[in-house]
Amino acid sequence: MRSVWIPKAGPPEVLEVRDGPDPVPRPGEALIRVRASGVNFADVAARLGVYPDAPPFPCVVGYEVAGVVEQAPAADGLSQGQRVTALTRFGGYAETVAVPAAQVFPLPDGLSFEQGAAIPVNYLTAVLMLRHFGNVQAGDRVLVHAAAGGVGMAAIQLCRAAGAEVIGTASASKHAVLREHGVAHAIDYRTEDFEQAVKRITGGRGVDVVLDATGAFRKSYRCLAPLGRLVCFGFSAAASGMTPNRLAALPKLLALPWFHPVQLMNANKAVIGVNLGHLWDRIDLLRREMLTLLSDAQAGRIAPVVGKTFPLPEAAAAHRYIQERRNVGKVLLTV
Repeated sequence: MRSVWIPKAGPPEVLEVRDGPDPVPRPGEALIRVRASGVNFADVAARLGVYPDAPPFPCVVGYEVAGVVEQAPAADGLSQGQRVTALTRFGGYAETVAVPAAQVFPLPDGLSFEQGAAIPVNYLTAVLMLRHFGNVQAGDRVLVHAAAGGVGMAAIQLCRAAGAEVIGTASASKHAVLREHGVAHAIDYRTEDFEQAVKRITGGRGVDVVLDATGAFRKSYRCLAPLGRLVCFGFSAAASGMTPNRLAALPKLLALPWFHPVQLMNANKAVIGVNLGHLWDRIDLLRREMLTLLSDAQAGRIAPVVGKTFPLPEAAAAHRYIQERRNVGKVLLTV
């Protein structure tokens, strides 16, 4: 099989396509012939050497795939030839993966492999932020940073399903698409101060929930209304400049704000952190939410937005596409 390796930290061009044997599934694992693999910003950060959870080089990354079962454990409800989507703890950039059966889910009829691979990471992250932590309710106002990205698009759909109003930040070229997907107010973060824009839009009150993967946590916190919740789920600013150098990110990491408990109590605000990759020991929770999401997708209540696909050997182009912040929706590798 072919797989895409990161041999060392560097620009997209360091990615290598290598041939090797198919993985041998261990007891309790299913072997999947991959048709589509999700590409996430975490993969880009891993290639740059600034993602602490990534395996050591050389490695194959990739958190999610969709494909066809080739081998399956007898007692796990999976069968050979079945269409599935799966969570992978790395290894997804490949033509074949071996995955614990608990992380494999039947792909509903009517969903393509591309749509199936676009659900796990983005929608599970959005569910954790909005339903488990954010407690989003009808009438809430939610500020979604990087609203045109994969997680952003998923969050927009979940907010709309809950009856919440979305304010989204993105470059101006993406605003029309955001409005088509139901964003009430689009802010160009490159030319506008989003904090001032939020205050203007909300008449000075602020928003009920902020989803922030950019690292602008201090300003996002100031955008909250009383009883508001800031959910931090990434720090893309640490990779600004996109050079494979952890030291270059250090000044930005040191500049991150600290939120004192007394300050939080007096302001009636909450600061929350979410990292899907640290919840592997809660596969029961992730499995329950994945089954609900797939049911919602089959019923048309959510619709994964596939922005662009690249053939597996063109993984470097996919990484560059995300680095340049050109994507609207999910970026995928296809086999």
